[in-house]
This record gives sequence, C-alpha cells and structure tokens, in this order.
Amino acid sequence: QVQLTESGGGLVQAGDSLRLSCAASTRSLSDYTVGWFRQAPGREREFVAGIMRNIGSPYYEDSVKGRFTISRDNAARTMYLQMNILKPEDTAVYYCAADRQGSQIPPRVESGYDYWGQGTQVTVSS
Repeated sequence: QVQLTESGGGLVQAGDSLRLSCAASTRSLSDYTVGWFRQAPGREREFVAGIMRNIGSPYYEDSVKGRFTISRDNAARTMYLQMNILKPEDTAVYYCAADRQGSQIPPRVESGYDYWGQGTQVTVSS
C-alpha cells in the first residue's frame, strides 16, 4: 500500500503560480508511473499531467500545456506540479496518483491508477 500526500494548494489570483507537491510513502517511487488529476465542482475528475516511471517524458492535458510542468524526484519520493499563469478555470481539487504497473504512457483515466492522495484545493480568482 502506497500513501500519497499532496500539499501546496491555496487561493491565488489569475496569472499567479503555485507548486503542488505529492509525497509518497514508498521507497520505490521510480517503479511507478505518476499523474495529477483535478476535479472542479460539478465535473468529473480529469487528467492533468502524467510522467513515466523513472524519469520519463511528460504528458499533459491540452488546456495546461505550456503552463504546467510535472516533475518527479524519486530519491525524495516526491512528485511536483508547477502551475504557472493560472486561470479561474484551473480552480479544482488536485489529486496525485500512482500506477503500480509502471505504464509506459501515463494513463489518462482514473482506473489506470492504484493509489491516490486526498487532494488539495486550488482556487484561482479573477
């Protein structure tokens, strides 16, 4: 069982930046493909970004390309989501997730991940 703990959310203004962190309990984070999802009120949880196990290529949802950057530090057992030029439509609860299969391409659906964090709220005011 892997525990994931997000941090770094908050209330910011449009155009600001935030960096989310997700600390993992496993020492073998490098074996997992990891991703970030978000869920806005009244909407389904959606894929935001993912990165292959070890240090692989990142994948992004179209609306965040060029603004968000996913990264991971396997030694620190932590993954990150750097969010720049935030927009009100980025407001959501953000979740990190880990795929124990270590998929070569990060899954874009919830069912592709085995472990989830509790979520951290990001609110962007206009």
